[in-house]
Amino acid sequence: MKYQVFISRRIPSAAVDLLRENCDLDMWQEELPPSRDIFLEKVRGKQGLLTMLSDRIDRGLLTAAGRQLKVVANYAVGYDNIDLAAAREMGVAVGNTPGVLTETTADLAWALLMAVNRRIVEGDRYVREDCWKTWGPELLRGYEMAGKTIGIIGFGRIGKAVARRAAGFGMRTVFYSPSETSEEFPEWNALKVDLDTCLATADFLSLHCPLNEQTRSMVNAEALARMKPTAILVNTARGAVVDSRALYQALKSGALAGAGLDVTDPEPIPLDDPLLELPNVIITPHIGSATYETRAKMAEMAALNILHGLRGESLPYPVLQP
Repeated sequence: MKYQVFISRRIPSAAVDLLRENCDLDMWQEELPPSRDIFLEKVRGKQGLLTMLSDRIDRGLLTAAGRQLKVVANYAVGYDNIDLAAAREMGVAVGNTPGVLTETTADLAWALLMAVNRRIVEGDRYVREDCWKTWGPELLRGYEMAGKTIGIIGFGRIGKAVARRAAGFGMRTVFYSPSETSEEFPEWNALKVDLDTCLATADFLSLHCPLNEQTRSMVNAEALARMKPTAILVNTARGAVVDSRALYQALKSGALAGAGLDVTDPEPIPLDDPLLELPNVIITPHIGSATYETRAKMAEMAALNILHGLRGESLPYPVLQP
């Protein structure tokens, strides 16, 4: 008898093949995720769930799945979409995909930072709209990066990868990270500072912290007011770390020069959101991990979590191990 597993979105085929030998798979084939009602129906009787960060895995859904449920494998590093207390009570193992998207997300953070600073999207639009008539000394100017300071909030794997890239550009790094015990990283010209100093000194501010009660709306109107009006904000962490209305006001008024967002609150961002009206904002659809290599590795890690959990073994990439 094969294990019963629901996969809430299409994933790379190699991981599907890895699971199929031991599991009967029910994989959602649509581009949009299943509705809540369909999701509740799909999980009934399943022993394993391979889920996305956008799926709400709460007590109600875990209860609907049933007592035979053994493991939830999140196809993500984050797991704030999963009710860990409920999973613990029900004896359900929870896994994620840590480490695999470090370099990929750092690359995107850097791409957003450079694209906003050098006004790449604005420039492309300028050409396509037939505005380019001649070269001009003041046309679409940005700022030099060498010699500037990048502030990083959250100095885990991805934050450190961003700092390593900054060193290559001849930049100085200041970082705010309560969990980081080291005060400095001389090889990257990086120094630990308090939050106020990080905000006030950063020419570019990149967010890499988890979403929790301490970080929700951390970048609010007060925080934005401490930043330089020439600064650029990049968020590849979680949308709710930033107060979107306060960010709009800062960008609209000129209190902040620009922003690059791979995450928004909510996701997807509504088309009538005022941030979309601003030329000094670039918004991408949560593609921090979107390379062929990283997405395939994430799928493999999630599949291994499923297989180990179904067998009652320790997960190779655990968040919660009953």
